[in-house]
Amino acid sequence: MSEILNGPAGRIARLRTLMAERGYDAVVVRDEANLRWLTGAMRVFDYTGEYPHVAFVTADECFLHTDSRYFNSFEENMPAGSPWKLDMDEIDMPRWVAEHARSTKSRVVAVEDDMHIKFYRGIERGLEDCSICASLPLMHGDLQLMRAIKDAEEIELMRHAQSITDAAFAHMCTKIRPGLTEKQLRTELETFMFDHGADDLAFGSIVASGPNTANPHAIPSDRVVEKGDFVLMDYGAGYRDYKSDMTRTVCVGEPSEKQREIYDIVRRTHEECVAAIHAGVDGHDIHLLSQKIIGDAGYGEYYGHGLGHGVGIDIHELPVFGRKSNIVEEGAVITVEPGIYLPGVGGVRLEDYGVVTASGYEPFTTSTHELVVIDC
Repeated sequence: MSEILNGPAGRIARLRTLMAERGYDAVVVRDEANLRWLTGAMRVFDYTGEYPHVAFVTADECFLHTDSRYFNSFEENMPAGSPWKLDMDEIDMPRWVAEHARSTKSRVVAVEDDMHIKFYRGIERGLEDCSICASLPLMHGDLQLMRAIKDAEEIELMRHAQSITDAAFAHMCTKIRPGLTEKQLRTELETFMFDHGADDLAFGSIVASGPNTANPHAIPSDRVVEKGDFVLMDYGAGYRDYKSDMTRTVCVGEPSEKQREIYDIVRRTHEECVAAIHAGVDGHDIHLLSQKIIGDAGYGEYYGHGLGHGVGIDIHELPVFGRKSNIVEEGAVITVEPGIYLPGVGGVRLEDYGVVTASGYEPFTTSTHELVVIDC
């Protein structure tokens, strides 16, 4: 992997390089995943959609505004030597942005393109009140594109999250048995992850059995696992705000010929797609490859989702292996998750995630790709 600047200092430097290229005097950030990435403050953000923080970054200063609920947590969890100037002043946040534009003499103040229109309009009013003539260009996903390329610190956090996820799979292979419900298995799975170092769940765990495995995003139910069932688990641990993502499908008792057939097709698809990944590849081409393999095997109509997505602070990030063209660069962390889903019968998904390198793809996942058969 090509060397890129590591940690929050490196990320701020990358942002400032972009600012200089675009002619931005300052950048305003509210999205909590973007703020976690830029500040390096761990386990402060609760990602509720409330947006209680705002940052103002210039070529030589970093300002962060929050409130009393989070101020102490920021002070305790900012990395050593952090450049961020933190306050919890009782001021309307759009006005806070305008005041910093005034004090820093910023005249081109870029904002996130998904910033709420009410907040955007509030900045405009604040600038008018401060008698400042400044433009507010949208960043058009710049931060999300930068976040797609992970640094060494991020990769290490995700490797650790995945180590918890892999250990949970090994544990579940000793716990799955006929008579337990999907909800009971989910509780066992998630409890294990929390007991073994997870700070959070990457997302709501999917545990499905029997015909429910034909539903790619099945919600765990009271269905009781039976002998002969597939059990599909799609889950991940969260660690210091970074996510893991893995899917494994096991069989309770000896699988039928049809079960082995579709499992083997999915595994072959996974392996051939992984072998085709390298830095600079078009994600759309890898997705088309997965469709071709499954389609040629006669199951194309039973595979409808994209092959993979980026993972990081958010469980779904850029880049993607999907229906639209996008170049997958070195340092991207992305899933590979083909599947076949037969309505009323059952389904299989096999998912790893890992980092794209100059010459290939390095999975973080270590759990077996072989079909695990649960003795019962």
